[in-house]
Amino acid sequence: MTDEKKINIVLAGQGNSGKSRVFNFLTGLHQHIGNWAGKTIEKAEGTLFYRDHTIDVLDLPGIYSLTTVSDEELISREYIIKQNPDWVINVVDSTNLERSLIFTLQLLELERPVIIALNMTDLAKRKGITVDARKLQTILGVPVIPTVASRGSGLTKIIDRVIDLKDARPTRKVHRYGKEIEQGIEKLTGQLKDVDLPYPLRWVAIKLLEKDGDITAMVSERKPEAVEIALRITDDLEEIHGHDSPLVIADERSLLASRITRETVKIARNRKLSLNERLDALSTHKVSGYLLMALILGGMFFMVFSFGNWFSGWLEPIFAGWHDWWKINAGTSFWPALGWSAVESVLALVQIAFPYILPFYILLYLLEDWGYIARISFLMDKLMHKMGIHGKACISFIIGLGCNVPGCLSCRIMESKRERFITAVLVTLVPCSAVSVIVFGLVGKYVGLLWALGLYVFATILIFIVGKISSRLMIGEPVELIMPMPDYKTPQVKTILLQTWEALKEFIYIAAPIVIISGVLIQAINLAGWMPAIASVMSPVTVTWLGLPAVTGILLIFGVLRKELILVMLAAYLGTTSFSEVLTSTQMITLAVVSMFYVPCVATISVLWKEYGWKKALLISLIETLFAILLAGLVKRLLDIFMA
Repeated sequence: MTDEKKINIVLAGQGNSGKSRVFNFLTGLHQHIGNWAGKTIEKAEGTLFYRDHTIDVLDLPGIYSLTTVSDEELISREYIIKQNPDWVINVVDSTNLERSLIFTLQLLELERPVIIALNMTDLAKRKGITVDARKLQTILGVPVIPTVASRGSGLTKIIDRVIDLKDARPTRKVHRYGKEIEQGIEKLTGQLKDVDLPYPLRWVAIKLLEKDGDITAMVSERKPEAVEIALRITDDLEEIHGHDSPLVIADERSLLASRITRETVKIARNRKLSLNERLDALSTHKVSGYLLMALILGGMFFMVFSFGNWFSGWLEPIFAGWHDWWKINAGTSFWPALGWSAVESVLALVQIAFPYILPFYILLYLLEDWGYIARISFLMDKLMHKMGIHGKACISFIIGLGCNVPGCLSCRIMESKRERFITAVLVTLVPCSAVSVIVFGLVGKYVGLLWALGLYVFATILIFIVGKISSRLMIGEPVELIMPMPDYKTPQVKTILLQTWEALKEFIYIAAPIVIISGVLIQAINLAGWMPAIASVMSPVTVTWLGLPAVTGILLIFGVLRKELILVMLAAYLGTTSFSEVLTSTQMITLAVVSMFYVPCVATISVLWKEYGWKKALLISLIETLFAILLAGLVKRLLDIFMA
């Protein structure tokens, strides 16, 4: 196949526009997930074979602007400009056209070939919204194709248009702002016309008026007088409009988007509320919304617990005779004992961790694909503000329930450095799926489900208190909640399974080797006779203060690698998964509390290090470890009184 038969396209759009569904439909199984070079930001790439063409598809991060407030925005902007893809497919939510067009106008300023995928037209129709795609195409000057990504409708038309126009040079239509801004752009483009720039000239001029730090620095190196002229123009704009220049540009762009929307969108009057709207009213109501949230989240945890207990119990008799078989056939000397510790570690991982992690991820991604996560953020906004942070922090907390690593990374959606840091600290206190294994597999199974759920309530209260204290220590005010409210959608089984598989791959490929190595190492330490010495060093904390078996000291050390290791290695070391035979109820709850709040896992620490520096990462880890030990000890003493 020749290079002429190869096309590169990127998908760009705001969050909840259906961009991921477009990507999944186009690429199917021919896709993989990775990280950008030098970044921890996820990228999805795939390949489509169509009409004798190989079409490489890159799904850019879902963003709401190209103002480079976040790394995602910077990456998207730089990729579109510097990698120069053949086509940019801008996925637009037709139910929120005005909001989507603000991003579209920024995208068109990059002067790259663009096709608009006018998505969710079925939802728009049900809401009584009609978008004149032809008129929108005429106004924007780029192809506009109605689509329903959930059904694949219109997507082949987009690819047909990409192939048919691959050799064409699309004409660019300039979308002009107000008189004062356009005069400023004209002055700056005149100054920059003889400067070698990697970006479109008009776009650079706009960025100078927006006081973009990266662009200003670049122009300053090449032609500093242009920057001085830009400063004078922005001063004039701010004097005329009474606002900062970036806000003036944003307002003009918003007005332009609003004007285009009025010309292309019709909304039916006197229509009946759709099922989605009625459900939305119920799920965001100040009373029923919270009741529904409690019911849904409670039901989610109940199903995770029920399935985990059933599956774990089903596996128990299957693995019961394996140890005896191993001793008979391999022996009990040093090396066979080490071999069995590796096998037992894997069996414990499968029996204890997997039954709880699998349903947890399935249900979490089900709620996300359904569109309910945004409703939780809306409901929790007031509480988040009382903690001194933005309502969007709730999204990071929910992601953190799965894994603290992406939870910490998602803090980039916060509006300020202060809020990003506070949210990241709080995310490390969120019980991740690994901690849930301990809570459900230990406390829930042997002490009672209500005790397990009580620990989650306890964690929530603690997060609120820590957030309140942190917001007092770090002066500042949270900004108001501004985020899209996606429509409820029928969850796509394929999407949920793909997301679950990506999460499980990390569990399989990373957790399993760590578990095996840790299990073998702990057994080697035990066989070498070093375990009593290590246990005695830590016994003032583990035995005296926490009231736990001496072996938990070394397990907590290995738990830094992955939290579920604490329970898995305990089972491997004791030779049983029937923890009620070796631990009291008080010990189970105490172990769960210290596991929930002590030092974050090594992966989370590495993210904190990269995002906020090693000093802050070390400080967070140290404080949380000391706090967890103090707290768990106090809990143990209270339990001794009330459970005596």
